Amino acid sequence: MIEIQNISKQFAGRVILENISAVMEAGKCNLIIGTSGSGKTVLTKCMVGLFQPDEGQILYNGENMLAMDNEHRKLLRQQIGMLFQGTALFDSMTVEQNVLFPLDMFTKWTSAEKKKRVDEVLDRVNLTDAHKRYPSEISGGMKKRVGIARSIVLNPKYLFCDEPNSGLDPQTSLVIDKLIKEITLEFNITTIVVTHDMNSVMEIGDHIVYLHQGHKQWEGTNKDIIFSKDELLNNFIFASEFLQDAKNMRMMEANGTQPSK
Repeated sequence: MIEIQNISKQFAGRVILENISAVMEAGKCNLIIGTSGSGKTVLTKCMVGLFQPDEGQILYNGENMLAMDNEHRKLLRQQIGMLFQGTALFDSMTVEQNVLFPLDMFTKWTSAEKKKRVDEVLDRVNLTDAHKRYPSEISGGMKKRVGIARSIVLNPKYLFCDEPNSGLDPQTSLVIDKLIKEITLEFNITTIVVTHDMNSVMEIGDHIVYLHQGHKQWEGTNKDIIFSKDELLNNFIFASEFLQDAKNMRMMEANGTQPSK
């Protein structure tokens, strides 16, 4: 579990985040959503220690990351997996070598132990035959799955995903969402997903934080969204006619009614 307590951040006198508090729950997909410039990326970078907030605390299982010395912060970062928007795979390395990289960096395991773990995570993301292929030889969806495998190879307690469906077609996006959800539940990970994908919000949004102009505008689940009266949230989530129709359908299902013929 990650607790964000009264986080504020400014750059050159401009307020980016103001007094934000939220709880990211273990074993759940916690989504951070909002328009461009709402503060999503800055908040996430504060949570992983890339930015230092001006005020507030960030607690990992009750321990304030901001008060940790360098050694303790390094140990914490080894418990954090990252899935980057562009996957950030090394083009000159094979799939197997990309996934192996964190093990070489942070463990003293034997070669046999490392290979066994790489095989395990590649099998978990359904890439059993891609070990010797290079990123240029695989599809965008496969690259995302390699990125997921690499992000969980150290068995992290926390997983941060930055726009995991960016650049993917709708069908592949559903596959990636399902995989992230399964891994979160299977390993009881505290997963944080920054996304603009409204299908992800509705499908895997166990817990959602909606930011608007640096403030926490709304917090709840994907089921709560259906009945939300927050105008800003509704305008953001249900901007298209298709998604508005989806909301109406879900409201009727929740109320036990059927759409008219």
